[in-house]
Amino acid sequence: MLALNRINAHYGKIQVLKDVSLEVREGEIVTLIGANGAGKSTLLKVISGVMRPSSGEISFLGKKINGLTAKDIVRLGISRVPEGRHIFPRMTVRENLQLGSYLRKDKREIEKNLEEVYEHFPVLKKRDSQQAGTMSGGEAQMLAIGRGLMAKPKLFVLDEPSIGLAPLMVMEIARIIIKIFAAGTTILLVEQNARMALSLSHRAYVLERGSIVLQGAGKELKDNEQVKQAYLGGSHRGWRNK
Repeated sequence: MLALNRINAHYGKIQVLKDVSLEVREGEIVTLIGANGAGKSTLLKVISGVMRPSSGEISFLGKKINGLTAKDIVRLGISRVPEGRHIFPRMTVRENLQLGSYLRKDKREIEKNLEEVYEHFPVLKKRDSQQAGTMSGGEAQMLAIGRGLMAKPKLFVLDEPSIGLAPLMVMEIARIIIKIFAAGTTILLVEQNARMALSLSHRAYVLERGSIVLQGAGKELKDNEQVKQAYLGGSHRGWRNK
């Protein structure tokens, strides 16, 4: 479904991504883990057209998407929920959700999808006419995810959905991700909570200092000693080459 081939990206003279290659197959949850500053969010910006790579190729459903605008990429079926939620606090919950469908013309389907989002997140239906800025952090994250779903994505990209949330809410977000996947949506999940992310994923990649240093099945990486030491222990110790 999605394939990246030797992607490089820079901020000015600073290289952030170095020959990154990965793929997401249809019907998978694929996880990307890494420490702060590893280049995870930059990679998602490149995939979603917010930032252009310096070199390399990205294809989606067999079509090269390098150089396409972010709007065009959303139209093709990639929807990204950015880190930090970025909801519109003075708008209502419903208005925030409707913004997620702004590129679509199928009004009946939009209403149907809105009801589906409310089924995923009953709390949002209760808050339908409430200003988004008055919601809790967990509810705001649900709203951000719901808004992303309103684009009716083929590939749903989640950037740090559990960040800043209490443990019980992290478990709820994990449950929601599984539910969205079970409904037929392929997912690319970027997470610092490696334990949760690897438990959910079919396959996973480890990004360190802009490079993929390891890849494999989610369970494989969860049981990998280097991954345990670097990401599943206490504080992050960084990747240690043997």
